[in-house]
Amino acid sequence: MTQPLAFEVELDQPYEQAVETVTAALKTEGFGILTTIDVKATLKQKLAKDFRPYVILGACNPPLAHRALSHEARIGILLPCNVTVEATDAGGSLVRIGDPDALLQIGGLDRDPIVREVASEARERLQRAARALEQG
Repeated sequence: MTQPLAFEVELDQPYEQAVETVTAALKTEGFGILTTIDVKATLKQKLAKDFRPYVILGACNPPLAHRALSHEARIGILLPCNVTVEATDAGGSLVRIGDPDALLQIGGLDRDPIVREVASEARERLQRAARALEQG
C-alpha cells in the first residue's frame, strides 16, 4: 500500500479566500509562507496557456527547519513544506498539504531517528492545520 503524498481538504470557499484561510491555519501552527508560486499566472506568462487558479505555498516553521538542517543538510531538498490551493469547478477550493513522512522516504531520510523526530513534529502541526481547515 502506498502512503498518501499529502493531506487533502476540500473547502467550501472561493480560491482567494481559501488561500488566506490556509495561510492563517499554517500560521497558527508556527509556519510562515516563504514562497508563493502563482501557477496560473506563471503558465500564462511563460506558455500563454490558461490554467485554473492554483498556488504553491512554501511553508516553513523556522525552529523545525533549523533543527533538521543542523543535523542533516540533505533535508533542505525537501524544504519548504509545499502546500497547494486550487480552485474547483464547483466554486470551492482543494488544499493539499505535503506529508513529511511520505517525503522522507526519498533518499532514505526516514531511517535517521533525529530527522524522523523533527518530521513527526512537523507532520503533527500540519495535520492540526488540516483538521482546523476541515472544521472551518
